[in-house]
Amino acid sequence: MAGFFLWCILLILCWPLALLALIAYPFIWLLSIPFRIVGITLTGVFALLSAILMLPARVLRGPRAI
Repeated sequence: MAGFFLWCILLILCWPLALLALIAYPFIWLLSIPFRIVGITLTGVFALLSAILMLPARVLRGPRAI
């Protein structure tokens, strides 16, 4: 909602820039998709590596009482 209000203010102050932002936003979103996929993949890889490296400590610690 804040982004919409900021865009409305931009529309009032400088309407050509606001219209350019409105037209360019879908293309920028499409260009960012590969970077999002890489970020999600790297997050998963690092979580897996962390789980593998912490496994011996978790096994040695034993069962936990809840």
